[in-house]
Amino acid sequence: MQAPRTAPASPLRWLVLAVAAIAVSSSYYESDVIGSVADLLGRQRGFSQSQIGMLNAVMAYPNVALALINGVLIDRFGAARMSLWAAAIGVAGAALTAFGQPYETMVAGRFLFGISEGAIFIALLAGIAQWFPRTGIALAAALYLSLARVGSYAENSSPVWAHSAFERGWQAPLWLGAGITVLGLGAALVYYCIDRRYRAAAGAAVGSDRFAWRDLLKFDSSYWYILGVHVLYAAVFFPFRQTFAVEYFQHVKGLTLQQAGYFNSLVFLAAIFATPLFGLLADRLGHRALMLVLGTVLLPLSFVVLGVTTYSLWVTTVMIGVSWSLVPAVIWPATTLIVAPRRLGSALGLITLIQALGIALSNHAAGALADLAHAGARNPAGYSAMLWFFFLISLLALSSALLLWRREAGPEGHGLEDARKLTHAVA
Repeated sequence: MQAPRTAPASPLRWLVLAVAAIAVSSSYYESDVIGSVADLLGRQRGFSQSQIGMLNAVMAYPNVALALINGVLIDRFGAARMSLWAAAIGVAGAALTAFGQPYETMVAGRFLFGISEGAIFIALLAGIAQWFPRTGIALAAALYLSLARVGSYAENSSPVWAHSAFERGWQAPLWLGAGITVLGLGAALVYYCIDRRYRAAAGAAVGSDRFAWRDLLKFDSSYWYILGVHVLYAAVFFPFRQTFAVEYFQHVKGLTLQQAGYFNSLVFLAAIFATPLFGLLADRLGHRALMLVLGTVLLPLSFVVLGVTTYSLWVTTVMIGVSWSLVPAVIWPATTLIVAPRRLGSALGLITLIQALGIALSNHAAGALADLAHAGARNPAGYSAMLWFFFLISLLALSSALLLWRREAGPEGHGLEDARKLTHAVA
């Protein structure tokens, strides 16, 4: 991945940010479509929980193979061109998913979309870094991350605003998602045209250090601890919220599809507004590792409340919403402070690779546990094994955060707890 570079303060940078946000939001929308139709796929097509879990797990596999070379491809062909290619692949994958028959076609569509999803987020983020000066890239990245959540919120609330599509069965909502990826492709095309005409015409060029496999062995303990938080947190949040939450709310909490989608969407709605605020708070107060501990501890607690109490669903929605707003806002900037700029690309690539594998395996495991326990509308108690699985993985994420906090509070820390912005990392 390219390192951020000084860029002219062109007013067009805000247009680039806007179209990049539309493109990545459409990707987030399509990424989440399976969760909203999971119950319909079970009732109308007879899919098992394992089959439903596979439809999201398979998206992660391309990242396992491609994560480490995405940055090289962006450097070789340019962020704008890679974004356009990725968006086009995403449209093809979404269309195959919506066509959806036989089941293997849906799996192939989700795999193809996974290629797109893994590349477009990094490519667009790298592109934004080329347009914004160093003094403005932190705010731009926070806004980009927040606006990406709009896609997740829109999809999770789609059973409400697009209820007529869901009334027509499992396929119409998937075609709606495919249409939204076409909108994202249009936004990527606009970004490509702007970048080619203005930035490239100005002679802008970027370069990166040559990747060396041995560099992966040189990261210090703080990097491995924060990698653990990245991977384990994602292995809980994404499988539960993207794949199983809506169905769980329907079968266990007795909600309608519209109500379940609404509650699930609130987590992403909160992140849209709260993520930049938590990022600014971390810069102002420091204590970044401590903030990661506080954000991570809310995850296992939410599963305890969800599984063993009769508290309102609002309680766990708020807990997970705060956690999902806080952890991403802190963990990505903290990672850049731990790792030296010349090695940041390989560091982020390794995180993305292992994170993708963790999400895939977690989806498989959660679906298999639900199947073994015969979870469903007729057996709500069968979901308990899945909840305990997510609880235990989130405890491991909390352990990694605590280890990071302990190290960063000592003399070998990288200044994560300092209330100041650092410009150089030492790992």
